[in-house]
Amino acid sequence: MIQALLPLIGNVLDRVIPDKNANQKAKREIEKSLVDNANQLLLAQTETNKIEAAHQNLFVAGWRPAIGWSCALGIFWLFIGHPMATWVAHLDGSAETLPTIDSEILLELTLAMLGIAGLRTFEKLKGLTK
Repeated sequence: MIQALLPLIGNVLDRVIPDKNANQKAKREIEKSLVDNANQLLLAQTETNKIEAAHQNLFVAGWRPAIGWSCALGIFWLFIGHPMATWVAHLDGSAETLPTIDSEILLELTLAMLGIAGLRTFEKLKGLTK
């Protein structure tokens, strides 16, 4: 994300700050700020993960593994299990159609679950939640 923002910020700064030295200094400060913020988010997420993983309640410590394993099994079936089972069924001469998983929904769920934790950490860092 930082790599996508830097060219945009650079274009704006080129228009706003004509002095080359001041312009470069401002770009360095903004880049440092973006990197520092990204690092703070990652550290906060790591701490959240540690706390949740150590929790004794299955509903707190177990939801991520359950969703993670469900998504992992779905992705396994989608890319490995289904093609292999279909191949074996055809070798056996069976005309059975094996169940499939809608890859769009599965991957959307997986990516959403991977991203939700980061958004929640961002909200906590900004003080938007208790």
